[in-house]
Amino acid sequence: MLACLIGYLGDFDLAEEAAAEAFAIAAQRWPSGGMPDNPGAWLVTTARHRAIDRLRRDRVLAAKLPLLAPDPVTDEPVEPTPIPDERLELVFMCCHPALAVEAQVALTLRAVAGLPTEEIARAFLVPAETMKRRLTRAKSKIKVAGIPFAVPAAARLPERLGAVLAVVYLIFNQGYSDPAPEAPEAPEAPEAPEAPQALVGPESPVEPGVPDSPETAEPDLAAEAIRLGRVLAALLPAEPEVLGLLALMLLHDARRAARFDGQDLVLLPDQDRSRWDWRQLAEARELLDRALLDPALLAGPSARGPYALQAAIAALQTEQPLDWPQIAALYGELADLTGSAVVRLNRAVAIAETEGPAAALGIVDGLDLPGYQYWHSTRAEFLRRLGRPVEARAAYQAALDLARSAPERRYLERRIAETR
Repeated sequence: MLACLIGYLGDFDLAEEAAAEAFAIAAQRWPSGGMPDNPGAWLVTTARHRAIDRLRRDRVLAAKLPLLAPDPVTDEPVEPTPIPDERLELVFMCCHPALAVEAQVALTLRAVAGLPTEEIARAFLVPAETMKRRLTRAKSKIKVAGIPFAVPAAARLPERLGAVLAVVYLIFNQGYSDPAPEAPEAPEAPEAPEAPQALVGPESPVEPGVPDSPETAEPDLAAEAIRLGRVLAALLPAEPEVLGLLALMLLHDARRAARFDGQDLVLLPDQDRSRWDWRQLAEARELLDRALLDPALLAGPSARGPYALQAAIAALQTEQPLDWPQIAALYGELADLTGSAVVRLNRAVAIAETEGPAAALGIVDGLDLPGYQYWHSTRAEFLRRLGRPVEARAAYQAALDLARSAPERRYLERRIAETR
């Protein structure tokens, strides 16, 4: 609904206010008068009317009404856009290059996925108030600079692609892990250094991920992200990063059914592989081979980009035995490419398997991630392996203080008990 209103009105604040008023009216009327036959259409129509009322009260209706009125019926054909999907159109519209990448991603998550500021802030590893100020500045820039909400021409789609891919993967993560990032070993997905720092994939073979409960996960968002990824792959089949992102999401999603035993997270080595979707894994590997090996794509500027590298790591994590030296090497390449501290934390987990926990702890202690709970839990695991239980217990407790889900808290509490 919010996405429709933003596309219609071209104003984030007005759309959000109108949507809130429409829901308030529905809460008053529907219990006694009954729900309309098409609740979504009713809400959108009511919100539009409230927006017009707001503009009238602000005495700018005369200037705005022509933009808000529906186009008259005409026999003239509507000129098609280069994007064959309305929601994906809105994603490209919001990812305007005049805004910083982080602002593009954050605004689009509000418009398309409807994520609250707090969840967007967690994805960027910043306080909610900081993200609120960033969103406010971005909206102000849109108004002051008159940045248009329009579908870019086909030739201009690539310049917005990085932010679009970040948005799609964040939507996937929202559905896959509701909404926090996953394990410290897993790859992150930044498009650029200023992109979100916590876009990571599924749980580590040695450390727990963020164990969303089956009741609180949002599989529809994950499925929607995969659908958008397929549309992107059909629209831009020569972009390795598009293929890499789709492969990455399919690889993670293929293991969804095996990730939980009741309310408890099942780590990768303990998962029932018969519950994996092997057909989906095969599709993902084919996409990954095209992204990394197709000679027609390798010459492009996005060859071996962050999403393709993450997909390669995720594919290796489905093999037995795990090739830890290769995983560590790919994380090193990804860290060099992104400059991300979270990726370096992920690499440390692989280093622990190849060079031992002491070498890995040296890497972790050199990272500045005090507010990131997986920095604490990863550090705790290495300290535990090194026979330093007191320090390990303190690190586990720091991670527990930051933990958000009940299954994750249970795991950390067990680890704390084991170190006493």
